[in-house]
Amino acid sequence: MDEDKWEGKASVEVERLTVEQVWRCLEDFCNLHKWFPHLDSCNQVEGEAGHPGLVRCVASTKPSSRFNEGSTSNNSSRWTKGKLLMINPIDKFLSYEVLDNSIRVKFYVATVKLFPVDAD
Repeated sequence: MDEDKWEGKASVEVERLTVEQVWRCLEDFCNLHKWFPHLDSCNQVEGEAGHPGLVRCVASTKPSSRFNEGSTSNNSSRWTKGKLLMINPIDKFLSYEVLDNSIRVKFYVATVKLFPVDAD
């Protein structure tokens, strides 16, 4: 039994944007720094853009309470390396996993799926 494993689900409603508009931003796996101002960079390190196997490195030296806890170093640099596992532009979802990081995340896999607001 893995006591450190947990599962969660979250949702958010984005107003005044269509699923297509949100997907255009989401499908670019290496643009996370454009969404979150505390991130310095999000760069492709291997693989082909828009395809499973793409690996990105996200880094930040800017203060953020979300990433300060659990940092393994005394400096303020934090980073994660993540791999795109699957992407489906028709059904508007993608899955990725964290391969390595400086914030003590041992295992993380996420799936992001878009639905129209009027969907069940």
